[in-house]
Amino acid sequence: MPSPGAVDETLGEFWVGNPWQIVSDGHNLSSFERNRMYLNVGGKEFLEVSHLSGTDSDGDGRSAVAADFRNTGLPDLIVRQVGGGALQYFENKLPPAHALRVTLRGAKSNRQGVGSRVTARVGARTITREMYPANGYRSQSPNQVHIGLGTDARIDELTVAWPSGKVQTFRSVAADRHVVIDEAVAGDAAVESVTPGQTIRP
Repeated sequence: MPSPGAVDETLGEFWVGNPWQIVSDGHNLSSFERNRMYLNVGGKEFLEVSHLSGTDSDGDGRSAVAADFRNTGLPDLIVRQVGGGALQYFENKLPPAHALRVTLRGAKSNRQGVGSRVTARVGARTITREMYPANGYRSQSPNQVHIGLGTDARIDELTVAWPSGKVQTFRSVAADRHVVIDEAVAGDAAVESVTPGQTIRP
C-alpha cells in the first residue's frame, strides 16, 4: 500500500505498507516513554517509587506480570517492552511478610475457578481478591490469588465464592504456603498444601 502523503524522514517519520513488516524493515514504534511504579500505602493512597525501584526504564513497557516467581511470599515483576531490552525482571526487595497463595480447582464451575471471589478475614481487616488472571501484550499472570497478610501469620476466615454459586468457608488458615482449594470436596479436606516443584493434578 502506498504512503498516503509525503514522509519527512528528518522528523523520524516512516511508512510501511504492511504493519507486520515494521520491525523487519528496521523501524521501532517505541516512543521511549518511561515506565512508572506506584506503591499502595495502607489501601488509601499511592506513592510513586519508579526511580527508587529502578523500574523507570524508557523501554516503553507494554505489559507487566506480578507473581511469586521465587516462592518467597513476595510477588516479583516481569515487564515486557518494545525497546531497551525485551524483558526486564525486578526482584521484590521489600521486607519479608506473611502471605497465602491460592489456586482453585473447579468442579461445577470452570476448572480454573476464573470468576471466583476469595475473601480473607484477618482480625478487623477484610481482604478480597478475584480470580481473573491478567492478560497483557504476549503475557499472562499465573492463575493464582496472592493474599498479602503483613505481620499476620494466620487467616481467621477464608471464603471462596465460586461462579456456580457454591460458597466454601475455612477457619484458622495458616499462611506462608501455597494451597489448592477443590470445589468438589467438602470441609477442610478441600484445602491441600502444595510445595514448590510439586505437580498439581489438573
